[in-house]
Amino acid sequence: MHGTTTGLRRQHLIDPEVCIRCNTCEEVCGVRAISHNGVNYVVDFALCNFCGDCLPPCPTGAIDNYRQVARPWTVAEQLGWETLPPDQAPGEREAAPPGEPVAAGEAALPAEVATITAVATAAEEGRAVPPWSAAHPYVNLYAPDRPVTATVSGNLRLTEPGASSDIHHIVLDLGITALPLLEGQSIGVLPPGLDADGRPHRVRLYSVASPREGERPGKNNLALTVKRVTEDHDGRPVRGVASNYLCDLAKGDTVRLIGPYGTTYLMPNHPGAHVVMICTGTGAAPMRAMTERRRRKWARGDGSGGRLMLFFGARTPGELPYFGPLTRLPRDFIDVEFAFSRDTARPKAYVQDRLRARAGDLAGLLADDNAYFYLCGHKRMEEGVEAAFAAICEGAGLNWREVKVELRRSGRYHVETY
Repeated sequence: MHGTTTGLRRQHLIDPEVCIRCNTCEEVCGVRAISHNGVNYVVDFALCNFCGDCLPPCPTGAIDNYRQVARPWTVAEQLGWETLPPDQAPGEREAAPPGEPVAAGEAALPAEVATITAVATAAEEGRAVPPWSAAHPYVNLYAPDRPVTATVSGNLRLTEPGASSDIHHIVLDLGITALPLLEGQSIGVLPPGLDADGRPHRVRLYSVASPREGERPGKNNLALTVKRVTEDHDGRPVRGVASNYLCDLAKGDTVRLIGPYGTTYLMPNHPGAHVVMICTGTGAAPMRAMTERRRRKWARGDGSGGRLMLFFGARTPGELPYFGPLTRLPRDFIDVEFAFSRDTARPKAYVQDRLRARAGDLAGLLADDNAYFYLCGHKRMEEGVEAAFAAICEGAGLNWREVKVELRRSGRYHVETY
């Protein structure tokens, strides 16, 4: 069951960056190959039979990961991971593993982030790494059995009352609890109550919409951008458990949080770094965090940041979160391109159309080692954005597939779609 190419074996692993510790995989594993401690959920190589029962229930896809190994990673090694390791070459890791097992329930502070981190796309597309100048992220500090309790200090609807999208900006006060966050990281929300089977609701992940200093500098708080879910992707009525819970919160209510998560979708910190952001809907959350980080530095007279570009798509201006504040930002601070697909006052456009319209600028940035690209939003836009980049590269005499591989390997291309 475990055999693969000569000298290598196939091992089933769980991605600690993506896993939200909901325990569904361990619950359904009939051979008891999956276990956990206070840090990670892991798969025992000796017990796993690749039955696949754990794959469908996983809400994030963290369970669907495999590696080619010369010597399988032990349970003890996996329990201390922050990121997935790369594939091994034949002959690697033949010696016994160093170190002692991590005791069940033991939660250690995260170690320094490795240069090579989790594989976020297929291997041929390049391994995802953070920007070389990104700050050190902390992950998995709080788990479902020991969450943070935050207090709602604000809940503002961002979209117009008549808009079909009900999107809220929610500010959560952490009190005296330390929850270090970087732009691009996510936190998990534990909705109260039980599901139809009588079990606690699963964790939901949300990108943080505030910069590392918090929603207000000097205040220990954070912000989320949440869309109330009232229908599924096929338009059928459904009530999103976590989104409706969050959108209905009032000032003074409490929320249980876990995390943080994410070690690669991070903002570059070195002077002169250009940042290109592409998003739709609530995909604006990490982009707002990055923009606000830069805006505060810019307001203090720190002009060391490079170019800032934002491509933002929605059906209409009334359904675009943060539309008003964005229109008031100076053009010499941020270059914003809006794309509205159902606005009767202007031609129909999607973010990929605005990308093509700025092909000259983007071709130069794709070739600039100091330029970083971030994509966040609905999965459907990813294909269109990549097609636009392919066309831009072709016009500049470049090959998008080759460019993308290099961007991924150098920590310059980051994607979060759902």
